[in-house]
This record gives sequence, structure tokens and C-alpha cells, in this order.
Amino acid sequence: MVARSLLLGSMTHRTLSSSPALWASIPCPRSELRLDLVLASGQSFRWKEQSPAHWSGVLADQVWTLTQTEELLYCTVYRGDKGWTGKPTPEELETVHKYFQLDVSLAQLYSHWSSVDSHFQKMAQKFQGVRLLRLDPIECLFSFICSSNNNITRITGMVERLCQAFGPRLIQLDDVTYHGFPTLQALAGMEVEARLRKLGLGYRAQYVSASARAILEEQGGLAWLQQLREAPYEEAHKALCTLPGVGTKWHILCQRWLTASASWP
Repeated sequence: MVARSLLLGSMTHRTLSSSPALWASIPCPRSELRLDLVLASGQSFRWKEQSPAHWSGVLADQVWTLTQTEELLYCTVYRGDKGWTGKPTPEELETVHKYFQLDVSLAQLYSHWSSVDSHFQKMAQKFQGVRLLRLDPIECLFSFICSSNNNITRITGMVERLCQAFGPRLIQLDDVTYHGFPTLQALAGMEVEARLRKLGLGYRAQYVSASARAILEEQGGLAWLQQLREAPYEEAHKALCTLPGVGTKWHILCQRWLTASASWP
């Protein structure tokens, strides 16, 4: 047990060149996915470029590092106190595949959009590989409540402090400690709003705690939020707007990522 703790405490962020045996790859041309554009675009606020072209973050309560070549997406996962190392399993890689919605052909979408929008046709050459992430509904909702009247740098800090205060500790790599995203129950506590205000969330603190309580006490919990992914747009719109802090602007953003699927607009 002591040896394991020492080993875990000394874990570092991997690079593809330093530990190639611990990486697995997914066929994915850079034209279908640009990590630098997608992970820093303000969809998710949980990824950082820890080494050049290597992005580390939390996905499905596991810590990952991702990098890419022109034709391949490389992934490595840190399993923490599960006590074993090895390259990602096919099941773990499927999580990454779904997160980036790699079953959606971006080339086909870009071709269609370019055919109906001359401005998009010009810009598409500069911004290839930009796609929507399929975020966890809880992370999506509360991250964008935090984003009200804010910029990406400050939102990232708020979300990180939210996770540190209320999310489960996952693993430490170098001097970075990673946490999972908080559960609805963790965000619905009586002292949550006061703690979040101290963490710099300002008026958003009230909306975070109130929305978590509303989902648990009035809507029946996580299943209600998850089913909005499959609901018709107008139904999801109406449902999201019942939550404190989710107004006209934010329901559009939340709905976009909650229902991101192959039927992109």
C-alpha cells in the first residue's frame, strides 16, 4: 500500500514520446478534429495544454492526455488508485470517440455548409477540425451558468474551483490535482452558495445551488436532465428555462451541447 501511494504520488503527465506503450490511437485526420481549436474554444473548461500539443483533462471521471498527428488521435488514461497501468482499453477509447462525436463526418458537414454560405466557405479553410463536444449534462449546465457575463479564462478558473471544492479527487500528476465534476447532490447542499461566493462565483453561486436543488427536488434528479438530450427542441427549451440562472442566451448554449448529435444544424 505504501509503495503504491509513493508510486501514485510521483506520477507525471505523459507525452507520447516518453511512454509510447501507454498510448492508444484512434484513426482521425486533423481535418476532422483539431484539439487546439476544440478544447480551448469555450465548450469545456477542463482541458489544459500541459506539454506542447498534449492536452490533459477530465473525461468521465478519468484523467486523460490527448495529442495527435495528421492522421491519428492518441490517448492515454491515468487510472489512479485502481493500481494498474496500460494503454486505454477499447471501452475507454469509446468514451473518447463519443465525447468528440467522431461518428459525425465533419468533411460532409463542412462541404454542405460551404455550399450554402460563402462566408463559411472562406473561413472553413482557416478553421478545419472544429466540432461540438458531447459533454456530460451536469458539466454542461453548470459550466455555462458560470459563464454568464464572463470570459474563458475566468470561467475556467471558476469551474476549476467548483470542482476542487465539491468534486471527488481523482489523481495528482506533477503538481496538478484533478477532480471529477461535482454531483447534483454535492451542489445542492445548504452551504454551497456561501462557499461558492467565497470562491469568486459572485451572483452565479446562487444559480448553481438553486438549479441543483430544483433538479433534485422538483424534477426527479439526473434522469430528467439526461432525457433532455433526446427531447424535441421546444420541450427542452421550456424545461431548461425553468432552472434558476438559465435564461434566453444560456438555454441556447445548454441545449446545443446537451443535444449535440449527428443531426447537427
